[in-house]
Amino acid sequence: MTPERSAPAVPTATYRLQLQPEFPFGAAEAAVPYLAALGVSHLHLSPVLEAVPGSAHGYDVVDHARVRGELGGEAGLRSLAGTAREHGLGLVVDIVPNHMAAAPQHNRALWEVLREGPESPYARWFDIDWSAQGGQLLLPVLAHRLGEELGHLKVDGDVLRYHDHVFPLREGTGSLPLPQLLDAQWYRPVWWRLARTELNYRRFFSISELIGVRVEDPEVFAATHGTLLRLLGEGVIDGLRVDHPDGLADPDAYLNRLHKATGGRWTVVEKILAADEHLPAAWPVAGTTGYDALRHVDGLFTDPSGADELLGHYRRAAGPPDDRGGRWAPTLRRAAYEVVTHELATEVDRLTRVAGRLCAESPDPALRDHAPWALGTALRELLVRLHVYRPYASVGAAAVVTEEAAAEARAAFTVPEEAHAVDVVRDLLLGRWGDGPLHTEFRTRFAQTSSALRAKSAEDKAFYRYVPLLSANEVGGEPGDPAVPPEDFHAYCARVQRDWPVTGTVLSTHDTKRSADVRAAISVLTQCPGRWADVLAEVTGASGGAPDPHLVWAAWQTYFGLGQAAEDRLTGALLKHVREAGLHTTWTEQDPEYEAAVEAFVAGGARGATGRLVQHFRDATAPHIRANVLGAALVHLTMPGVPDVYQGTEGEYRALVDPDNRAPFTPQEGSSDKGELTRAALGLRRRRPEVFGVSAAYTPLVAGGPGAGHCVAFVRSGAVLTAVTRLSLRLAEAGGWRDTTLTLPPGRWVDVLDQDRKFEGQVRVADLFGRLPVALLEHVGGQ
Repeated sequence: MTPERSAPAVPTATYRLQLQPEFPFGAAEAAVPYLAALGVSHLHLSPVLEAVPGSAHGYDVVDHARVRGELGGEAGLRSLAGTAREHGLGLVVDIVPNHMAAAPQHNRALWEVLREGPESPYARWFDIDWSAQGGQLLLPVLAHRLGEELGHLKVDGDVLRYHDHVFPLREGTGSLPLPQLLDAQWYRPVWWRLARTELNYRRFFSISELIGVRVEDPEVFAATHGTLLRLLGEGVIDGLRVDHPDGLADPDAYLNRLHKATGGRWTVVEKILAADEHLPAAWPVAGTTGYDALRHVDGLFTDPSGADELLGHYRRAAGPPDDRGGRWAPTLRRAAYEVVTHELATEVDRLTRVAGRLCAESPDPALRDHAPWALGTALRELLVRLHVYRPYASVGAAAVVTEEAAAEARAAFTVPEEAHAVDVVRDLLLGRWGDGPLHTEFRTRFAQTSSALRAKSAEDKAFYRYVPLLSANEVGGEPGDPAVPPEDFHAYCARVQRDWPVTGTVLSTHDTKRSADVRAAISVLTQCPGRWADVLAEVTGASGGAPDPHLVWAAWQTYFGLGQAAEDRLTGALLKHVREAGLHTTWTEQDPEYEAAVEAFVAGGARGATGRLVQHFRDATAPHIRANVLGAALVHLTMPGVPDVYQGTEGEYRALVDPDNRAPFTPQEGSSDKGELTRAALGLRRRRPEVFGVSAAYTPLVAGGPGAGHCVAFVRSGAVLTAVTRLSLRLAEAGGWRDTTLTLPPGRWVDVLDQDRKFEGQVRVADLFGRLPVALLEHVGGQ
């Protein structure tokens, strides 16, 4: 047996594995030798606790006390950890504190609440408003109204069955006639459409199948974290990735409690930062999971002038009005109005009721006589104007719910006197009218609703309406300003090294809408917007029969990014696209005729001459796609932070969102430039952790000469040098590198990928980039 080796306390690099019944702990254990040879220090596992049977992702937890049986149970996890240790690897585990699956037949805690009501010891686990819906927990599970579904509800002993759903019966009610039996329960099965306006429990975003958990309660925290904390204490797992902290009542307090409970283990949080937002300095975490790094790396390989030109072509070709995809800010605002009015109507109604109570019960006359409709309007107008996900106790609501936002919200009222409701709501949020339990509830609910609104309106709606450059429409992205100049990228890296040196960084995750390699291809279009417009005009004229020009634009960018994609993958991606956009069809109100036209368009275009035209253009730009792919990969692996390598992305990985990016892990066979580069960079990180860690340094290098702006370079701790080609197509059109040079720091440097290549002093960039458009050098001596 191989001697056991300890994994470092802080990862040098992690490798994300999507666990599921098709890829359990045993399969992950078999992959350990391959992953250890790759050069990572830790395996990053998707959630490992008991989930809904058959779940392909594990975020629908049903039992926090057990490691998931379908994956091999705790014994399987321990065996994986043991084998990982033998190869010098540790385990980082994804935890889900915000929600559980609302599936009572699998979720014992919820089952007990449904059976015993608010007196159940588990009632404190969930955010249930027992004052609403006559004291019954609304369960939106019926396919139609109750009258049409009554015959499908069956009493079976001490349970109630509805197709695959099973619910407990309140003691002593089993013999009642069905209508009276339903009225006698602590819950009420209703038509699923009522969830939008009538739901009385907190959920994950607008997904009623996931019920929110109150981990702010110390007893609930202990019960839901006990197993993972025990496994941490016993050395089975080594670090944590916290899913969706923005959904929690008080992320500050939760993260402090978690930090204390783990003894300060390496922990990163899935916090989505706006472009000008920083992670709260008070949070005792290593940093984020890395979407902020993704935005900066992607932006580095996006041509700003070309992105602007591409936007012009998009407006002319797709013809969207400003509030339907023509401009980013109006598109986002319109999407936010739709979400806050429809998908999150029940959350806003609850906020309005709490605000109304605060006004009615206040001893201060200044809070009296505010109509519920005015308070609700003020809430909606403020919510849609927040530019970040939510406020935090450690940051202060005034920095988020700004006076500028309040002024705009007041202007939305037609009667100026009614606009005073905006000031009332803002003052309540800022704590100016007291600080009792109801005030805390109001501020908490507002913050939780705000984070759901931002995610649903931006990532799940506006990103599918504003599509001039699909590579910019990524989690944490800024579609209205997609390019990141090199100097801004260097400033970001310096800030990360100073403030969050072991934060997570990513390029692809289980949630990215397009993998890094697909985005790298699409971003090349910013370097040739005119040529792309010509290609698009040709294929549009040749294909015909497109449902709408907006879809055409998105479809061919997707096809270009994937490259000869299987027809069913493209069809599935575009159907998701149009349903999320919600302009012609939606997930819940599907238009069969429109969706059939989408399928026919894909079938006629992808397989025919038009598909070959796009593929031909992709082939012509292949060297520049390669430069983007390799450049982004190397920057990610050597910039400040701890890189997370998503399964399969060590080689070519072209994937879209579900189900592409949650497929079972498959080792990359054969060799490739990207694979070779990834192994070299990861090997360096593991062999020389001090060069990249907490006390490391980040130093930008600036090239000189005609192609200087196309060379991005930096040095880590004076020992490792990264240089990549930026905007290679523009560079080629300008005549190539010519006499462009890069002055290396003193001493001798060797190419990590080719030990025979050595450099010193001032070098020609054309020589530095030999067979690859990137270079990774290591200092080997001299001053």
